[in-house]
Amino acid sequence: MLAAALVLGAALLAVPAQAGAKPEPLYVSLGDSYATGYQVTPEGGRNTRDGFAYQLPGLARKRGWDLKLVNLGCGGETSTSLLKRVAVCRGPGPGGRDYAGTTQIHAAERFLRRHRGRVKLITVSIGGNDVTACARAADPIACVGTAVQTVEKNVTEIARRLRGAAGEKARIVGITYPDVILGRWVGEDADQDLAKLSVVAFKELINPALTEAYEAVGGRLVDVTAKSGAYGSLEELAPLPGSGELVPEPVARVCELTYYCEFRDIHARTSGYRLIAELVAGTLPRR
Repeated sequence: MLAAALVLGAALLAVPAQAGAKPEPLYVSLGDSYATGYQVTPEGGRNTRDGFAYQLPGLARKRGWDLKLVNLGCGGETSTSLLKRVAVCRGPGPGGRDYAGTTQIHAAERFLRRHRGRVKLITVSIGGNDVTACARAADPIACVGTAVQTVEKNVTEIARRLRGAAGEKARIVGITYPDVILGRWVGEDADQDLAKLSVVAFKELINPALTEAYEAVGGRLVDVTAKSGAYGSLEELAPLPGSGELVPEPVARVCELTYYCEFRDIHARTSGYRLIAELVAGTLPRR
């Protein structure tokens, strides 16, 4: 009888401890192929776990945040398709969620409402595919100006809907991009005027629009363009990775962080994604 009573007592004591356990905090990633961790190789390319969204939980843990990633990103997404595409995503990140039949934004809203209070961080990587084609336009700056109007309108809606679904306490962090077009400074199709214009486009048009959209809902933008050195002096020279040729320091830096100079591919190397993850982690206060 005594043994049975002790077993029963232990079981009863265990129930409140389990019931009182806190649900696992969550991190939701939305966006395009930067969100899915796409990387290119000479043989092709694939989504990888070297993307910033996959590196981020480990960096956040060092700051006291134990976050589980939920990745809704889809390769090729634009700010418009994030709001409107309902077809199956052909380029999800590793372990990404399947939400065919609904839009990425609606899938995010549904998840955020179901887990309201548990989602501590939301990142959004979107807008790059809206403006990429402008590098081939006859008037790139005019093209970017038109594209940015669409991006600002769409990202404002995206941020507003995320805030409404997640509540006021969730952190919303928007992500911009390295200025890969600086890589056109070198290569067979080099266009140094275009490279210079790309800096103006990011500094004066793209990033201010994104900043305004996220800050309107109490979020913030991490300026990957600035932190990857795009706004540095074009008079300061540095060796080009892989060749040693002296080029402007911002050009050498973007060639180091992305595949653009090697393959004319806009995606980041693991070190480039690491930089983005570090910038996002830096927005989390230490616990």
